[in-house]
Amino acid sequence: MKSVILLIPGMLNTAAIWDRVLPLLQDTADLRIADVVTQSSIADMARDAWALLADVAPGTPVVVCGFSMGGYVAIDMVAQPRRAIAGLVLLDTSGRPESLDGEVARAKTIAAFERNFAKVVEYMLPFSTHPDHHQDAELFAALRAIMTPVGGEAAVRQTRAVASRADHRALLATLTIPTRVLCGQEDKVTPPAMSQELADLIPGAQLEWLKQSGHMTPVEQPREVANAIRGFL
Repeated sequence: MKSVILLIPGMLNTAAIWDRVLPLLQDTADLRIADVVTQSSIADMARDAWALLADVAPGTPVVVCGFSMGGYVAIDMVAQPRRAIAGLVLLDTSGRPESLDGEVARAKTIAAFERNFAKVVEYMLPFSTHPDHHQDAELFAALRAIMTPVGGEAAVRQTRAVASRADHRALLATLTIPTRVLCGQEDKVTPPAMSQELADLIPGAQLEWLKQSGHMTPVEQPREVANAIRGFL
């Protein structure tokens, strides 16, 4: 029986965010990638992610891996379970709901997207990566190709979805799904303290710091990400 791995992209990510991870897993499982670009809420993203698993036979092991905003989607999925999940991997994400300060920041981000989406993408490249990668033209080109096609309209929609996400911390404190939490040591988007808090909240969760990585761990450290997922298989 071949396991199924569901990969959930983050905000401003096409499915290509997983391009460097996929070759490291394709021999081990049936790989599926959720769409998070077309919906208006985290709950809708979770619903559509569950739909990708509708044809999976009962008893087939399923591992769900959510990156950044995709982590919020993964958490929403386990809050509204439709089948058993064998393993949960949460990359560079948080268990917190939006704060008042966060709401203010989201409003400014939306305004920036509406003014000049391409300029925001260029700002995000160095902000979301490790300093050692700032001179890596190939990596920046890859990230640009992942982020730019999302477009300003979808980016605004995603920002509003993230701002209105549900608070599932009470559920996470009772979770029995084997869980791994990973975070880049230099993540400025969802800082390490958020991953520490998340790992402390989920019973038995394993926490791993990814060296020489900022927020964009699937691109910056794909092998470490793949190894964390593979560990459940």
